[in-house]
Amino acid sequence: MSVINQNPTVVNFEADFRRHRNRQRLQLVVFGVLFAIAVHLSADISQFTFDRLSRALPRLGDYLFRTLPEIGLTTFFGDIAYWYYGFLRWLKLLFDTILIALLATLFGAIGGLLLCFPASRNLMDNYAVYFVCRRFAEIARTVPEVVYALIFVVAFGIGPMAGLLALTVHSIGALAKLYSEVNENIDERPMEGLRASGANWFEVIRFAVLPQVLPNLTTYTLWRLELNIRAAAIIGFVGAGGIGQELYHAISFNYYEDISAIVLMVVLTVTLIDLLCERLRHRMIGKENF
Repeated sequence: MSVINQNPTVVNFEADFRRHRNRQRLQLVVFGVLFAIAVHLSADISQFTFDRLSRALPRLGDYLFRTLPEIGLTTFFGDIAYWYYGFLRWLKLLFDTILIALLATLFGAIGGLLLCFPASRNLMDNYAVYFVCRRFAEIARTVPEVVYALIFVVAFGIGPMAGLLALTVHSIGALAKLYSEVNENIDERPMEGLRASGANWFEVIRFAVLPQVLPNLTTYTLWRLELNIRAAAIIGFVGAGGIGQELYHAISFNYYEDISAIVLMVVLTVTLIDLLCERLRHRMIGKENF
C-alpha cells in the first residue's frame, strides 16, 4: 500500500465518500420503489389499463371526427357561415369570459398586493399577523376555482358574478403567495438604510421594497391573467357564465359542430392573449429575465 493511501485523512475521506455514495444509492432505490408503488396505486384507483385505453381511442377519434364541419371548396364561404351561425352570440360570451378574467386578475392583484407584505417573513415582525396572512393565502389558493364557482353559483345564482368571485378569491391566494416569495428574495440593504434613518414600515415598503419587486410582480400578474382566461372558460361548465356555459350546452346536447367552432374560438383567443402578454413582459422587464 502506498504512503498516500495510508494517510489517515485520505482514508477517512474515502470512507466518508463511500458512505455518502451508498446512502445516495439507498435513497435512489427507496425513491424508485415508492414511485413504482405510487404509480401502481394511481393506475389501480383510476382503473387505468392499456387495454381500456386502446379500446377507447377509436371512440375518441370518432367523437372528434364528428365535431369537424363539412366544408367544400365550391361552398367554402357558405359552409363557414353555417358552421359559425352563432358567431355573434359566441363572440359576446367570449368577450364576457375575457372581462371576467381581466376583472378577476385586477381584483386578485390588488388583494394579493395588500396581503403579500404582511405575509413576507422578512417584512413582518409580528408572527401572528404573518401566520394569519399566510394561512389565508393557502386556503384561498388550495380550493380549485371550479369548487369556488359551485359555491358562488349557489349563493349568487347562475351567471358571470359567480365566476368573477371564484377567480378573484383563487387569484388573491395564488398571487399573494408568489408576491411574498418575491419580497423574501429582495436586497435588504435599502430597507436597513431607511430604517436607520427613521422611516416607518409603510415608507420602507414604498421606497425600498416596491421599486425592487414591481417588475416581477407585473410578470406574475400577466401570467395569472393567462391562467384566468383559461379558467374562466372552464368554470362556465358549472354555470358561472361566459363561453364555457355555451360549450357545456353544446356538449350536453351533442351539437358536434358547435363544439369545434367554440373550441376553435377559445383556442385562438387564448393564444393571442398569451402572445400579447409575452410581448408586454418582454417590453417591461426585458428578455434577459426569461
